[in-house]
Amino acid sequence: MSATRSARLLVSSAIILLLAGCNPFSDARPMMDEYVERVGRVLDTEPELSEIPAANPIPRRRNRVLPMPELDLGMLDFLSLYGCELQYVVGEKNSVMGKVMQPLNRLRYEVRFIRAAGECLMVEDEELQDVLEQAIASKRESLPIAIWNASWGVEEVETLFTLAKGEYPVGAEDLLSDLARDTRQLNKTVAALLDQNLEVDLSFWGKVHQRWQAEYRAGQLINSSKLVVTRLDDATHLIQQRLDSRPLCFNGKPNSQSDIVQGMFFSIYIGKVQPYLADLRRARRDLIEPLTELAKMQAEVMPADFREWRRSALALEGVESVWANLDRAVERHTKAWQSLLEQCGLRPGA
Repeated sequence: MSATRSARLLVSSAIILLLAGCNPFSDARPMMDEYVERVGRVLDTEPELSEIPAANPIPRRRNRVLPMPELDLGMLDFLSLYGCELQYVVGEKNSVMGKVMQPLNRLRYEVRFIRAAGECLMVEDEELQDVLEQAIASKRESLPIAIWNASWGVEEVETLFTLAKGEYPVGAEDLLSDLARDTRQLNKTVAALLDQNLEVDLSFWGKVHQRWQAEYRAGQLINSSKLVVTRLDDATHLIQQRLDSRPLCFNGKPNSQSDIVQGMFFSIYIGKVQPYLADLRRARRDLIEPLTELAKMQAEVMPADFREWRRSALALEGVESVWANLDRAVERHTKAWQSLLEQCGLRPGA
């Protein structure tokens, strides 16, 4: 290969890499910015990019963790004297490590305590039976708190909902299958525990936390929702400006400008933006909705700060919901496009 040909290949490769790196449709934010710019361009309207409102971060752990009621120390000392399995369970709790249990281990302890105490009820000592019944009733009453702390009170959920990792990727495929499967399994287990079914397997729960620690998709989805709502509204405003001024077409007849507008509509909005909107809808269904259900099941013990955050990040309806706002923005934008293209007899689906 000649030196000249080699040089040409290097230049061509560099140009290809540069163009790929400058592709505005490879990431969500430049794609949505570019979309607004192109809408303004084909409509002869000056585009303006609005500031994207900041999403609300998940409350800090100290505002999510609930205080766990403790049995009277004298009761624990009394129960630790007997030879059934409960003696060993109580002994573990009284150990140095037992006093600093992480939320999931505390949940496991609470379940083991109730099980072991129930088995001890068969003893003939009436005093012991009375104490056991009181302890079991107390532990069953406080079990929802232990469940909450082991799900929404852990540090790992902060990574899942972090807002520091940008937007959900464009063209994402199968990013959420493991997270979605984990959350569905977690929901089934939480529902069983809340129904006082203590025979469920808790061994998988730690792996769920590990995946939450390694992923940050929920936060990305919230960021993307905020971004898309803002940019769709920016583009809707441009279309509405044109609708309120001179018509795109007269007497319903297409013209050269309407051909350009329609071409941009199909190539950019239908070809680029809508597939991303579909990805967001699918991700909301696969991940956000199961997480919404996980919180909803535990509404009785939900802390006030979390309840407020939930209205924007997890709720699927309401004026504060990022997901309801996304649906409304898409609806407004769709109607604006329909009204504009209808002027030229080009309304989609007509």
